[in-house]
Amino acid sequence: MELPIDHFRLLGVSPTTDVQNVFRTLQQRLDRIPDQGFTLETLEVRNTLLRQSADLLSEPERRSAYESQLTALSQSGQPLQAGLELGSNQELGGLLLLHEAGQHLEVFELVQRALQPPQAPALGSGREADLCLLAALSCLAGAEDLRRNRRFESAALLLGQGQQLLQRMGQQPQQRQAISEALLALRPFRVLDLLSRDLGAVQARSEGLRLLEELVDERGGLEGQRDPRMDAEEFQAFFRQIRAYLTVQEQIDLFSRWSSAPGQQGGSADFLATTALTASGFAQRKPERIATARSRLLASGQANIQPLLACLHLLLGQVDEAETAFAQGSSPEIRSWAQRAGEDPLAQLCAYCRDWLARDVLPGYRDLDADADLEAYFADRDVQAYLDQLEETPAPPPAPGFGFPGSALPAAQALLGLGSFGYTTEDGDDPQPLASDQDDGELEAAGLTLPDWLQGSNGPRVARIAASAAALILVLAGGFALLRPRPTPIPVEPKRDAKPASQTPDKPAVSPAVPAQPQLPLRTDTPSPEQVRGLLEVWLSAKAAVLAGQQPAIPLDRLARDTQLQRLAAEQREDKALNQTQRITAKVVDFKLEESSPKRIAAVATIDYSDQRLDAAGQPDGRPTRLPALRNRYVFGRDDGIWRLVSFQRAE
Repeated sequence: MELPIDHFRLLGVSPTTDVQNVFRTLQQRLDRIPDQGFTLETLEVRNTLLRQSADLLSEPERRSAYESQLTALSQSGQPLQAGLELGSNQELGGLLLLHEAGQHLEVFELVQRALQPPQAPALGSGREADLCLLAALSCLAGAEDLRRNRRFESAALLLGQGQQLLQRMGQQPQQRQAISEALLALRPFRVLDLLSRDLGAVQARSEGLRLLEELVDERGGLEGQRDPRMDAEEFQAFFRQIRAYLTVQEQIDLFSRWSSAPGQQGGSADFLATTALTASGFAQRKPERIATARSRLLASGQANIQPLLACLHLLLGQVDEAETAFAQGSSPEIRSWAQRAGEDPLAQLCAYCRDWLARDVLPGYRDLDADADLEAYFADRDVQAYLDQLEETPAPPPAPGFGFPGSALPAAQALLGLGSFGYTTEDGDDPQPLASDQDDGELEAAGLTLPDWLQGSNGPRVARIAASAAALILVLAGGFALLRPRPTPIPVEPKRDAKPASQTPDKPAVSPAVPAQPQLPLRTDTPSPEQVRGLLEVWLSAKAAVLAGQQPAIPLDRLARDTQLQRLAAEQREDKALNQTQRITAKVVDFKLEESSPKRIAAVATIDYSDQRLDAAGQPDGRPTRLPALRNRYVFGRDDGIWRLVSFQRAE
């Protein structure tokens, strides 16, 4: 056998070591006899080889000739390595010295060969025992070297080979146990290594997921304590780290499987599955996943989840249920924080939901990069279509009779790195509402006024959230006229002197009934159809004034809610970018109430519409647009005792 080592490294000295230190090192090595259980014969051969190396390096002539050989070898330009040729009776001692020199991978490879036929030793011999012991020691030490170099999979492969070799030989049960322990200790590092790889590395990531499930199962679930190598705090830190490498679908699948395991129902895995489903549903515009998340949460019977349930109701357009859950279940701290968004309960809920999504739900997934934009979510057509199907479906009640471990929810929050809902534990500070993309100045430039509850120092920060809140008010009392793309024409105040097309010269004109100018703001508990029609016509007239670059006769916030104000401001900004204004005329030729309740009124109006774009000089820019009669559905809501327009859309 040829050992891949020279005399200097075998003895443990450098080429500059003098004779005196050569002998001192020799004596130290002879005194430190390995005590792992090698046979006396192997230890004697080890000592003999050490003396031979010391003898060569202590004789000047022999050492000089040897050094010349090493120099020539290194300068040959060939990938050659110095080695020592040993007789068959010296192999075990030489392998032991190679192991002591730190060349563990080479030792393991040579031992594997020595244990294969025809070189395999006799069963039960001392040679077999020493070779198996060397295999175990070199395997463990080599794996540790690889682990330190962050080559976790290579370390696991080496340990697996060592375990298989010792099992085949039926030797070293204690060392086999040590290898098994090393494999288990290595598993978290392997999970991180495999899951952090590119998503295209399907096989590696699949192995990482398998190891993660194996780790959690052996712990007894996410809240288990059966792993002596990793306490609860260490596991939580590990889990928070690997979440960033998992896709949202991988997390849904994992948490769902773990929550269905015996004894895990209603635990932290249920909470995490709910969070992952919500993140997927919101970011990918799949509200059916949010509905599944809500169903899971209700079925789990968990306590203290009313704020979370309120957010899920809100994302499913069930505003009444959302407001009730938020009012009944939120803590004083949460309510105090939410009140920064204003006095309107729905605005508070929307601010809380947006912050919850941004801080606790959407982060932590490898394939999600989404903003907590409620307005964009509700403007999505797929979301609208799904929520339309839920219009007549009441929210399911909580399932009675379910319990859950009192520590499950705190444990889940710890796994996510969270405190109570909407609060992180990173800096201990209360969350702040996210900054708005639009400030008061833009609205003022458009001739618009923010409602009182949005004005003040906190107004600009929550303007965008408030706009989302206003968009969601559309679903009050079960109506789902959600935020939709603006119809091409915008209904505006008609000219009262316009004659109907059907009038003939020999017959007096009969004008449609026109209500008297309503008393505004409209505060009547049960307004008549004429009063509602009057409110609509004043609003349309005010809109026409704004788009014509004029000041409306009445503050717009007395006529419509913030969704309409925001949309009107956006349209005026577009006109300003084009250096244009609009001259719009329209006429309400038919008006009919469809629904009336203390908080919501819906009506269908037929509008005769035309518009003309004007350039900066007030001259027509392009051809005028005249459309056939439009049928629009208008929804009005009441808050603070005032009726305002909430939304409109094309009627079927």
